[in-house]
Order: sequence, then C-alpha cells, then structure tokens
Amino acid sequence: MTDSNKPPLAVFDLDNTLADTAHRQRFLERKPRDWDAFFAAAPQDPPLEEGVAMARESAGECEVVYLTGRPERCRRDTLDWLAAHGLPEGRLYMRRNDDRRPARRTKLTVLRDLARTREIRVLVDDDELVCEDAERAGFTVVRARWTAPSAALKAAQEREGRT
Repeated sequence: MTDSNKPPLAVFDLDNTLADTAHRQRFLERKPRDWDAFFAAAPQDPPLEEGVAMARESAGECEVVYLTGRPERCRRDTLDWLAAHGLPEGRLYMRRNDDRRPARRTKLTVLRDLARTREIRVLVDDDELVCEDAERAGFTVVRARWTAPSAALKAAQEREGRT
C-alpha cells in the first residue's frame, strides 16, 4: 500500500542519463575491460544537461531518488558528483559490489521494492532493456536518449552486470 502523504518518486539512472560517460568508454573497449579505471574516472563525468534539467524539474513535485548499476564502492564519488553538479538531494540505490546480475534485473527489484510503499511517477534511464522491463511491470518510463549509445556499456549492463 503506497503512502499518499508522501510525494511520488522520480527515479533517475546516472550513467548516460545524468552523467556523460563518453570520456571513459575506452576502458570498456579493451580486453580485458578495465573496470577500476572506468569507475575511477566517473568523478570527471560532465553532466548531461537534459537529464539534469529533468531531475531538477522533477524535484518540484517529486522526491528524487537515484538508481544506478554502479557498485557500492563508488558511493562517495557518486554523492560528491551529484552535489557538485547541483542535483537534488535524494537517496542513492547502488549495486552490491559482488552483484553481477543484469541491470534490468537489479533495477526492477529496487523499483518494485520502492513501489510497495510509494508511488513511482517516472523512471528515467538510458538502458533500453531496463526501460522495456520497467514498462512491462507497469512503470512510467522516460528513455534518456540524449547520448550516443555505447555497445561496450550495453554489454557491461546486460551481460557482465557491471553498471
């Protein structure tokens, strides 16, 4: 049962939704993929104005929360990045460091948990598989299509369960 006394949630992905990961894609294009370097470079991600504007606008009516496939070990860098770019304060849901399930599985689990007690107004995400599964589950989705798709990132999200 949802709590109607609390504002609805607007759920935002980070990578390629709010943060431009293009400068660090090179770490995923080599074999083996260099995950440590990929995540270490995240604090230098430029913000994606379309996503940032949407998050700020959503904060007027909703509680903003962040749902990322980044591992928990990136929490401090991620919180610092959100604050440095003036994004609304909000809870940050991250993948356990040892969780290698596809992003669409991990994110849908969190969405369903949140929906038990809160209305979810919207999910904003760039991952087509996450978006499709969320829509099938009844969630309203905005596809973040303001960056060029990355085959390496898609493989990381779906097959390797890394982001």
